[in-house]
Amino acid sequence: MLKLPESLQSFGIEEAVKTDLYIDGAWRAGAAAKRIDVLDPSTGKSIATVADATVEDGIAAVKAAHDALPAWAAMAPRQRGEILRKCWELMIARSEMFARLISLENGKALPDARGEVAYAAEFFRWFSEEAVRLNGDFSTAPSGNNKILVTQQPIGVAVLITPWNFPAAMATRKIAPALAAGCSVVLKPATETPLTAFAMAALMAEAGVPKGVVNVVTTSSAGALVSAMLHDPRVRKLSFTGSTQVGRTLLKEAADQVINCSMELGGNAPFVVFDDADLGKALDGAMLAKMRNGGEACTAANRFYVQSGIAERFSRGLAERMGKMQVGAGYDEAVACGPLINQKAVDRIADLVKDAVAKGATVLTGGAPSGGDGFYFPPTVLTGVTGDAEMVRDEIFGPIAPISIFETIDEAVALSNDSEYGLIAYVYTEDLKKGLQVAERFEAGMVGLNRGLVSDPAAPFGGVKQSGLGREGAHHGILEFCETKYIAVSW
Repeated sequence: MLKLPESLQSFGIEEAVKTDLYIDGAWRAGAAAKRIDVLDPSTGKSIATVADATVEDGIAAVKAAHDALPAWAAMAPRQRGEILRKCWELMIARSEMFARLISLENGKALPDARGEVAYAAEFFRWFSEEAVRLNGDFSTAPSGNNKILVTQQPIGVAVLITPWNFPAAMATRKIAPALAAGCSVVLKPATETPLTAFAMAALMAEAGVPKGVVNVVTTSSAGALVSAMLHDPRVRKLSFTGSTQVGRTLLKEAADQVINCSMELGGNAPFVVFDDADLGKALDGAMLAKMRNGGEACTAANRFYVQSGIAERFSRGLAERMGKMQVGAGYDEAVACGPLINQKAVDRIADLVKDAVAKGATVLTGGAPSGGDGFYFPPTVLTGVTGDAEMVRDEIFGPIAPISIFETIDEAVALSNDSEYGLIAYVYTEDLKKGLQVAERFEAGMVGLNRGLVSDPAAPFGGVKQSGLGREGAHHGILEFCETKYIAVSW
């Protein structure tokens, strides 16, 4: 049973959310007697408990997906597409309910939650259209001896593992292309934010997704459960979004059965501002790239490199804007920055700030935990951050903007590329030629040129180096769930 704040009791959340495992079209309590607490980050208090799946429950979900696979894969692409289209329609119709639910269990401010719902729903619509566009190839062999036919077939049962920071979008970005390709799935959402996943499972069933095609399991024993599924020969695909550290472990696990893997891993995004940038646009972009989801995003601007001629004005302007953001419960309409996901995240952010200050950085705004109930840390801007600061070497995942100064283009590129990660980079300049040249030199899978937001279901999302393998979104996203088959034929 959900324990909702009074302000959320009229949005249909209780009717939409189940708290048991969803396996083979039915809600199950699971084999384990214990339950998992789900906290409201805005208060730190429990709002629900969800089922705690055992290894046996995970294997039952794999069996259900495997049994449902042949009929779903054989279904006409148009029919699969129409079901996905219905998922989009239902999600849009219930967008405010989903936004409030996301804000409740994740903590993000309502404007961010509403943006996530629109983004998440769009994957259903985009891949409803891609379902009918899995075209193959036809050619004549250079020798002239035969024809070459190439077709795309569903890869099979897919295990999908999603993080807590975008509980709706990270799920639909995987589920929609998998279903469009004709795959069946087992989704394991983060235990911090499972309610959104269960609500979407119910929505997909209502839209006509057959039983067994989508299964959702939550567990406090993720390592054992996922390992068991990855060693089940019926599983042929793993799609994971999360930390690079966990990604490395999963790749090793998947190697035993040679499972096809897509990995959307960590980021350490540079945000480069040249002297010739439009200051207002650069600040607008910085606020979007840094403070979307309170900085708890792999695409968040993590390292601000600002050319010396504009550095003071940019730093002062960013501190002023971030210092004015109202911090509070995410589902409060007036709030611009909600809490972090848990106390561990608050403590980690505080340690990062202390480390940077100890190494010479200056705090312009924020800088210390807010205290009280909930998991709050105020938007913080630091200048003079040195290259050996911990927050420069790894993801911050919070509302902290560390600023460093550079002089030359080559220096900016070198600083930006000095990371094991390569997910996304941002650059601001009014010189288009320079901007494109720098964008080409960035070691990143995505670049925002005079833009603080690049994510789009129609665009390929993913990184290079240790930021991941494969792409999500665009036509690339559906191909991640396909096997390419070549047929040689003569006539």
